[in-house]
Amino acid sequence: MRAVIPIKQMETQEYGKGADGWERLSTLSEPRLSEMAENYKTLGYEVEVRDIQRTEGSCNTCFDAGSEMGQVFGTLFIRRGAGTRQDEELFD
Repeated sequence: MRAVIPIKQMETQEYGKGADGWERLSTLSEPRLSEMAENYKTLGYEVEVRDIQRTEGSCNTCFDAGSEMGQVFGTLFIRRGAGTRQDEELFD
């Protein structure tokens, strides 16, 4: 059975760590998108997959070509969850 990751629409084009703690990690396509989301959930992070942001003047050829071939792209955002250990180097 194929897993489907829900993708949220972005309200702004801002990336990076926001005041609410969400940090942009990477833009991926399936199956890596689902694998990375699951791995970070296992590590105790909150995970959101958001729609990719296309910017004027930037190259979007890979996204366009991939979409034409049926690939699904999403941007992985993570936020430290209550289950993550604050004292480990991995979580800095």
